[in-house]
Amino acid sequence: MHDTQPDHLNRSGLDLLLAMKAGDLPGPTMAYTANIRLTEAVRGAVVFQGTPGDNVLNPRGAVHGGWYGTLLDSAMGCAVQSVLEAGQVYTTLEYKINLTRAIPLGTEVEARAQVQHGGRSTAVAIGEIRGVEDGRLYATGSTTCIVMSAKT
Repeated sequence: MHDTQPDHLNRSGLDLLLAMKAGDLPGPTMAYTANIRLTEAVRGAVVFQGTPGDNVLNPRGAVHGGWYGTLLDSAMGCAVQSVLEAGQVYTTLEYKINLTRAIPLGTEVEARAQVQHGGRSTAVAIGEIRGVEDGRLYATGSTTCIVMSAKT
């Protein structure tokens, strides 16, 4: 049994995100798999960018809805992460997405997310996916997360 917390639990949520963005800490492997990356982080808001490739197509040959969900869940969850203090962790309780149009394969998009409520035990965030070039809205989402102490 360990008496000390892992180093990442000694950082605020925003500090952790900024260290990942700078390359000082490795990012989550899911981001590499989905070809998404954190591009901006401030307290209460983040931006992710990504480009869907051939590896995220559904049987019809269109960008799978799960890719939209991965991008929005990552952005909205990291927005929540950005308001956490050292020693706090979160997990998604539920999220909802609305797909408004198909993302053309190879189109660079960004997901902007912001916290609407950051409480002691829950947090709520919203997000949207838009085209980087044309600003078209591709999806919107919302999430509710549980906030917990990392102490065991």
